[in-house]
Amino acid sequence: QVQLVESGGGLVQPGNSLRLSCVVSGFNLDYLIVGWFRQAPGKEREAVSCFASSDGRANYADSVKGRFSSARHNATTVHLQMNSLKPEDTAVYYCAAGVLGLVPDRGLYRWEQYEYWGQGTQVTVSS
Repeated sequence: QVQLVESGGGLVQPGNSLRLSCVVSGFNLDYLIVGWFRQAPGKEREAVSCFASSDGRANYADSVKGRFSSARHNATTVHLQMNSLKPEDTAVYYCAAGVLGLVPDRGLYRWEQYEYWGQGTQVTVSS
């Protein structure tokens, strides 16, 4: 049984950083694409990034490019490092995983393409 568990959310001031973690169990992370999504109240779910553990490649949404980065921490964990946070980054963040091959040359996988999801972690950016 594949399980994803996110952690690391919280309340931060604008300009500060947070690092989210996604622990994947029940499946070899080498074969998975790990995506991060976020959903703010009253808004649609937004793809933030997709990351391939196999080669370390990642793509990012334009809204977070240059501020967010994904990296593999160990055999089961992927991090989303979020720097220079803005109030508009406030949302529930979800990690997702699926056997999707490689990170595309451009763009992000849609949420419907992922098979496995975590429970979400709240990120609030406010002064």
